[in-house]
Amino acid sequence: MKNVLIINPIIYTAETNEIPKVKSIKDTMIYTLCKGFLKAGHQVTLIAAEDYKPCEQEEYPFPVIWMHTVCHRVFRPRCFPYMPKLHGFLKKHKEYDLIITSEMFATWSYAAVRMYPEKTLVWHELAAHNHMLHRFPSRIWYNVIARFLMRKARVIARSQAARSFISQFVRNVAEETIDHGVELEKLPQAGTTAEDISKQKQFVVVSQLIERKQINKTIEAFADFVERGNEDYTLFVIGQGEEEALLRQVAVDRNVKDKVQFCGQMTHERLLPIVAESQALLVYTRKDNNMVSVVESIAVGTPVVTTPVPYNAEYIRRECLGIVQDQWGADVLSQICAENERYVQNCLQYRHQLSNVFCAERFLHLAETLGSMDAG
Repeated sequence: MKNVLIINPIIYTAETNEIPKVKSIKDTMIYTLCKGFLKAGHQVTLIAAEDYKPCEQEEYPFPVIWMHTVCHRVFRPRCFPYMPKLHGFLKKHKEYDLIITSEMFATWSYAAVRMYPEKTLVWHELAAHNHMLHRFPSRIWYNVIARFLMRKARVIARSQAARSFISQFVRNVAEETIDHGVELEKLPQAGTTAEDISKQKQFVVVSQLIERKQINKTIEAFADFVERGNEDYTLFVIGQGEEEALLRQVAVDRNVKDKVQFCGQMTHERLLPIVAESQALLVYTRKDNNMVSVVESIAVGTPVVTTPVPYNAEYIRRECLGIVQDQWGADVLSQICAENERYVQNCLQYRHQLSNVFCAERFLHLAETLGSMDAG
């Protein structure tokens, strides 16, 4: 049994400096990863920024330490928080066998790597420089701090795009990547073959209703698909955001108002059955990293139609888990329906690799096999 510490201050994405308050963190990626270590028989502790602490009291099956952040004008909690007590905590608590930190461009990763390089893994997601202050801090960090002061870092990327990026600055990067995992036990039972799954004439979007997600283009493509004789199909849009009124108007203008169902924010227990019954999850984002909704869709046996933008697109294309195409439209929706059984079967064969337990075991394996860098 291993004693694992996970340092992930940013629990969920905030679009602005005003971090929205949530009632629970139990639907987040990092909570799911922690559960994976528990199920694999290990001890785990999570350190997160107190800015992301839920507004309602929660009980967790593992310790969660909420640390205070300071100097918010410089170290903004939504993208680059600074937790001054972390260094003292790490210095005092030497009992952990493995430390996993999120991102290389991070004060917490710097602290862990400098203090415990031999037992720290940096789980890196970004495939480009952070846009903060015109990328200047990011460029300095990667070219100076990462390259020289964090040269002993052992890094696991979350995608091949992230691996290509971080390999420019540090040498000890694993060839294997680890994406976000899901709790397969909590998902709707998908069966073992495509014939076991009942698909309805519907598509689904699971997303914040914000401009960069380009859901208007999804509705446009769906409307074109309907006009081709597919009047019996429905598009479910699950999520909330500032673009909802505009998106409703797009549906009205394209005469699909009755076929586009806006569901608002839904719990995983309510939304996942809709995803499982859909022909495909539709993604038209112009800016995203790894999308948890994509992982969950594949895990329930639902293929994905997406632009090449999300980092998940690399293995969706490689494993034929859906269709990856820039500016996709009605033709692609027709194709995913015509070949749905094949894509569904591919998802079912791949889904075990998305298990949070599988991800936890891969971390432990790579911690043993990824070599340490000698001081130089």
